[in-house]
Formats: sequence, structure tokens, C-alpha cells
Amino acid sequence: SSHFHISFSQAKISDLEGKVVALYFSANWYPPSRNFNQFLIGAYQQLKFTNQPNFEIVFVSCDEDLNAFNNYRAGMPWLSVPFSDLETKKSLSRKFEIEGIPCLVILQPGSGKDVEENALKNGVELLHRFGVNAFPFTKQKLEQLEKDEKEKHDSQTLVNLLTNRDRDYVLSHHGARQVPVASLVGKTIGLYFSAQWCLPCEKFTPKLVPIYHKIKANDDDEDDFEIVFVSSDRNHESYASYFSLMPWLALPFGDANIRSLAKHFDVQGIPCLVILGPDGRTVTAKGRSLINLYQENAFPFTESKVELLESQVDEEARDLPRKKLHGGHRHELNLVSQENGGGAFICCNCEEQGVGWAYQCLDCGYELHPKCVRVVEDHAVPEVASNG
Repeated sequence: SSHFHISFSQAKISDLEGKVVALYFSANWYPPSRNFNQFLIGAYQQLKFTNQPNFEIVFVSCDEDLNAFNNYRAGMPWLSVPFSDLETKKSLSRKFEIEGIPCLVILQPGSGKDVEENALKNGVELLHRFGVNAFPFTKQKLEQLEKDEKEKHDSQTLVNLLTNRDRDYVLSHHGARQVPVASLVGKTIGLYFSAQWCLPCEKFTPKLVPIYHKIKANDDDEDDFEIVFVSSDRNHESYASYFSLMPWLALPFGDANIRSLAKHFDVQGIPCLVILGPDGRTVTAKGRSLINLYQENAFPFTESKVELLESQVDEEARDLPRKKLHGGHRHELNLVSQENGGGAFICCNCEEQGVGWAYQCLDCGYELHPKCVRVVEDHAVPEVASNG
């Protein structure tokens, strides 16, 4: 790593030779960086504790002043580029094309170009996904972890996901209040990661309830679908009041499986709806956006169903006018698709996700689902157009 010419008052660059070095781009003022920092300290101490002397972290600060840098660095058990060494900080950011923080760039021992070419920029994601098992972050180690993870997913069943030594049931509002997990085998299951304190969850849950009822009603055998609430509520009281709004099943509050499920499905944010097929294998982790896009028609969420829905949307879009005026916007809107500037978007009318086709204002980026456009009467058009 010597070609980085980092100057430390306490450590010589030669001390880093032969080590796996993680360059840690972070800043005190940015909450996601502060949260990751705590996680990273835990991982670093664990590695040092299990006697991995061949690992070192170097903090590259994106803080705005020396005070903030010193406060942040005070809690860090690793090395750092001096705050005043602007040249090094800039050249490292440029060299590794740092686009956002926190960012952890992993460098393998070596010299010159090899180090740069083999650098891994997704250290944050790797640590979240594999924890300290990712060390020493070599290609072979990561390939092995990927393979292990794939095997784990391939062999997953509903019973091994949802039960543990002390519990073989989930909770219900009805009847015996305990539903054996074994009775859910063979159904399509939605694992609903959610919590009452989360604002997007508060918006999504009331939408999911009627859609759940419609899927059950449309289903020839209405027993083919079920949802299980996986709570990250902070106390039992909020869990109980939130679950009371839901017509489906739930894991008990604070259950041992909750954390392992979130890790297994790599749940980065809530609400998240992971869909499991009748064989217990994962169908998709994008249940939430499929519900937003296609409502109850998304069921059973399989790749072939999604392809069918996408082709139906394309078919319907053929008959849509290329341009429209919408009652809630003063400029003319153009019909766009993924091929010509569309893609994923948030509808400015219903605030839900959209993908594929949209009516877009080319002047200011305003976007709508085609179904959300309120057509303006003809006589209003000249007046509206002249405001544009």
C-alpha cells in the first residue's frame, strides 16, 4: 500500500505492508455514517480479538472542520489520514471514485497497480451481509460465502425459516390464536417486515390490508396465500397495537427468528415484503413494489406472472395518447417508457412507485402513473398552455 504516501504521526506506512487495509470514507455530520461507524467498531474489535493482526482500517475524513474530525476520530480504534492532509484525501477519493459515504474500500496486500485493480469498493455491503466472516475479503473467500449463501437459500423451507426449538407456531387473531407453521406449508407466503414507528410502513399497511383480502377472495382456494408480520417494533405495546390493524398472522414480539430472517433476506429497509413460494423458496424480495404496481393482480408474484403483467401494461400503453394535460400540473406531459427515458419513478399524485410507463413533464420532471392523470377539459387547454 506504500504508493499512497499517507503521512501518519503515529504510524509509518511500512507498518501497513502485507496487511489487508480498508480505507474508510466517512463523516460525523451524516447519520448513516455514524450508524455504520458503530457497526464497524464492533467488527474491527472482533477481528482484533480473534487475533487478525493482518487487518487495518484507515479513516479518510469527509468532515468539514477539525473539531468535527477530532470528535469523530476520538471513538475510532484505527488509523486516520491527518485532517490537514487535503492532498491525500482528495487523491484517494478521486482514485477510487468515491460517490457516497460511508464507503469502505478494501485493498489486498501487494504493490502498485495490482492494489488498485483488485480494490473492492463494496466493503460496507460485504460487512453488512457476511459480518467478520468476509475477512480477508479475497475473491476465493467471497465466492465461498456466496456459494454457502446460495446453498442456504436453496435448502430453505418454511419450517426452518419460521420455527425454532421453542416455537413451532405463528400468532393469529382468531380461534386458538396459535397457528402451526406446518399448516402453512404449500401456500404462497408474504413475510412482512414492518414496524409502527416507521412512516412508510404506516402508509403501506392500510393499502396492503384490502389487497390481502382481495387476493384471498380471488383465489379459487382462498387458502393459497398468507402473510406473516415480522416486527421490528421497539416495545410490546406498539407491536400489539400495530398487529391489531392486520388481518394476517405474526411472529411473536422479540422472537429469536426476527433478526435471523432480516439477515437471511438482507432486509436493508422497511416496509419490505418477501414472497416465498409453495415450496418455501424465495420468489421475490420486491413484494412491496409489485403490490404498488399491480395491486392484487401481482399474486402469485412469480417471474412469469410479472412478465405477463408487464406485457399487458405495454399493450395498454400502445393505445394511450403520446401527450396529455393533467389537471394538477401546468405543463404538457409526455408518455415515456423505460426505453425512452422512463424507468422507476415515484408518482407525484399517489406517491407510490411506478415503473415502465409514465406521463412525464420534460420541463420539470413531474411524473404520473398513466392511471393517475386527470384529464383537463378542452376549453381549459389554451389557458393552461399559455401559462407554461
